[in-house]
Amino acid sequence: MAIPAGNSFGTRDKLNVGAQSFDIHRFEKLEKHGIHTVARLPFSLRILLENLLRCEDGRFVGPNDIQALAGWTPNAAQKEIAFMPARVLLQDFTGVPAVVDLATMREAVKRMGGNPSRINPLFPAELVIDHSVQVDKFGDANAFGLNAELEFQRNVERYAFLRWGQTAFKNFKVVPPDTGICHQVNLEYLARVVCAAPFGTRVEAYPDSVVGTDSHTTMVNALGVFGWGVGGIEAEAAMLGQPSSMLIPEVVGFRLHGKLREGATATDLVLTVTEMLRKKGVVGKFVEFYGTGLSTLSVPDRATIANMAPEYGATMGFFPIDSETLAYLQFTGRSHEQIALVEAYCKEQFLFRTDSTPDPVFSDKLELDLGTVEPTVAGPKRPQDRVALRNAKSSFTKVVEGTPQKHIQVRNNGDSFDLSSGAVVIAAITSCTNTSNPSLMLGAGLLAKKAVERGLQVKPWVKTSLAPGSKVVTDYLAAAGLTPFLEKLKFHLVGYGCTTCIGNSGPLSDAISAAIKENNLVAVAVLSGNRNFEGRIHPLVRANYLASPPLVVAYALAGRMDLDLTTEALGNDKSGNPVFLSDIWPTPQEIESTVRASVSTSMYTKQYSEVYEGDAHWKGMRVPQGDLYQWDPKSTYIKLPPYFDNMPKTPPPLADVHAARVLAVLGDSVTTDHISPAGSIPVDSPAGKYLVGNGVKPHEFNSYGARRGNHEVMVRGTFANIRLRNQLAPGTEGGWTLYLPGGEKMTIYDAAVKYREAGVPLVVIAGKEYGSGSSRDWAAKGTRLLGVRAVIVESYERIHRSNLIGMGVMPLEFKAGETRESLGLTGHEIFDIEGIASLAPGKSITVRAKSEDGKTKQFSVIARVDTPEEVSYYHHGGILQYVLRQML
Repeated sequence: MAIPAGNSFGTRDKLNVGAQSFDIHRFEKLEKHGIHTVARLPFSLRILLENLLRCEDGRFVGPNDIQALAGWTPNAAQKEIAFMPARVLLQDFTGVPAVVDLATMREAVKRMGGNPSRINPLFPAELVIDHSVQVDKFGDANAFGLNAELEFQRNVERYAFLRWGQTAFKNFKVVPPDTGICHQVNLEYLARVVCAAPFGTRVEAYPDSVVGTDSHTTMVNALGVFGWGVGGIEAEAAMLGQPSSMLIPEVVGFRLHGKLREGATATDLVLTVTEMLRKKGVVGKFVEFYGTGLSTLSVPDRATIANMAPEYGATMGFFPIDSETLAYLQFTGRSHEQIALVEAYCKEQFLFRTDSTPDPVFSDKLELDLGTVEPTVAGPKRPQDRVALRNAKSSFTKVVEGTPQKHIQVRNNGDSFDLSSGAVVIAAITSCTNTSNPSLMLGAGLLAKKAVERGLQVKPWVKTSLAPGSKVVTDYLAAAGLTPFLEKLKFHLVGYGCTTCIGNSGPLSDAISAAIKENNLVAVAVLSGNRNFEGRIHPLVRANYLASPPLVVAYALAGRMDLDLTTEALGNDKSGNPVFLSDIWPTPQEIESTVRASVSTSMYTKQYSEVYEGDAHWKGMRVPQGDLYQWDPKSTYIKLPPYFDNMPKTPPPLADVHAARVLAVLGDSVTTDHISPAGSIPVDSPAGKYLVGNGVKPHEFNSYGARRGNHEVMVRGTFANIRLRNQLAPGTEGGWTLYLPGGEKMTIYDAAVKYREAGVPLVVIAGKEYGSGSSRDWAAKGTRLLGVRAVIVESYERIHRSNLIGMGVMPLEFKAGETRESLGLTGHEIFDIEGIASLAPGKSITVRAKSEDGKTKQFSVIARVDTPEEVSYYHHGGILQYVLRQML
């Protein structure tokens, strides 16, 4: 893209690094305009300020925006600004529908007489396939190969589509399956820290920034990279050159000092930080870490903390760039030229931190002495529910209070054992949160070695797995000679992907599943992941605990959660003597010496030199060719969506909504999880019936996540969450509604089809905090495809409101003090919505609701289309339509 024309503050200048000259926007030049405050801004806001200076165009970014951010003061009124990321990171569940949309835009451009090859990401977009592998096989040397084979069988259509996209689109790359987890690959390889982009004869240098279609994109904040997770619509918009709208945030400073004591790990630290920040309340805020304690934390330690920003509620968990950053870039094989640029640019631009750097000004502060951190787990249902390891037994005892103490005799794979509540049935070393950290992974290997040497074994009811986020991990475990000891404890490699952390833990054995289900046992999972919500890890596992990789191994040896690992023996050695956790826990010196001896730069350079190659499955796939995708009408994974059907070159005039019916009346705090399809697909659901009708057997359904590239599946699963309560159909739970005016009860999808056939537009009514939670793009896409033209609520979550506009759905808000109840609305009325035809930001819109007795209620609502750009997006029918028309 061309450099925007603005330079109101005269900051554009040159930076010479070696023989190379770069264009930069120099902060020092702001002083000529009376701005002397850059050096006191939080580091995260300095990067955001550079973004505004560089992207000033008089349209999305103007001088007033720059002035507002440069003059930021704590707790000032928040101003909305536009942020343009340098690149986009995708994983396969959310990436497939994004690529489907790009492919669909090409079809539309061709149909309208344009050049389809013009539709490309305008910035680097990198997709890592990591969400599809699951732990079907475990505990033997064939597990990895068999899981990879099954993964390809289930997902070959999706993968062939992504391989087509890699060749068809510019600026789009795909890391094949069974290679790593997107955030670990981002940390170890993709992150630039400082970007250098050619523009004609010039090269511009600027801070790396990223938006990712996964909430844990924040992991890269550990490298001083600015970014966070967004929904698919926002990511697609960014790829196509549209900025993200955001409020200038509050920034909470988190001071770290001291040093972790012996026995405490980075996992213990992040669980402590998560508990503290949840209590503090940092939702919607940046958290920036500062203080002398940073110098004692490696980048992998910082990455463990930054990864869990969604769990502590922050938009980012940001670490400034310093000497540790440079050392990590060098160790992971980044080029000397790149490291020199990072160092020179950051030191020139007030972006390099040392222990003597003056503390920035923050909106609020808190602090932690690292020496107070102790061994910890978190659970049984939330990441912020930290429990000191010494209290884990007593804490779990309270979880099972009142449940019958049954001991069930189980026979499985030739073993016979008692199973009862508290049994650890899943022990998973999983998730980039911890597998990106060599100290933690080698610590687990050293603990396994000592356990094996003492004669300990994993309990026979425990499903074990090792699923690192990078192939480098298995290289250094092998180099340290620790792989055989992990495998003796059945921690064999099962895949390189998210696996258990996102619920892809695979099945438990039939005998163990039956014992849990039939006796209502409280089974336990222990995992080195970042989320442990009830039902997430496995449907039959009610208690889930987050723990460091060494503690995962320890709990697999113990086999129970109601064992105090600090005082009770894990088992007996070959001589019958008790073995305690303290006997086999590796010392910091052992871990450090093993890291130094076993982890090398050559491992990173070797693995990442081959990162885009893939295995024989990937290379052997039949892949469509050409600029346009060859849509298969029989496919149940990839479908051409109807977003651009019959779209004219010029958008029609805006129109009011008349004679609309209500599809759903919902309460407060309806999340995008309630709206968007997720999880397994029930056979008797509209989506299940569609798949069966297209020849898909129930065991081949896969998940909604895997079928996000098929709008026919996804629209049938919208508003179908089993916990959704539609007050229009009282006494029901799930995706039910009444078809009006007759009042016949049917699924929301079936009713939407009948309304569409009758030409009736639809409305959704809800309460406060509508659309909170994860930013799921299908919460907006599915709403639009059901025929919903407007949503009327008391308040919105910011991103979902934006996503509705991005899909051409009008977000309306009751005026302060008014609600559905206060206005006496039942949902049985017929609605006219007037004023949209002359839409302006924040306009008051008139609504007339005619009830069944013929009486009409009239009230005003606010059009939550907040900026002129959003009016344009809505006028065009959505952001993709807007962008497409600009390219004709």
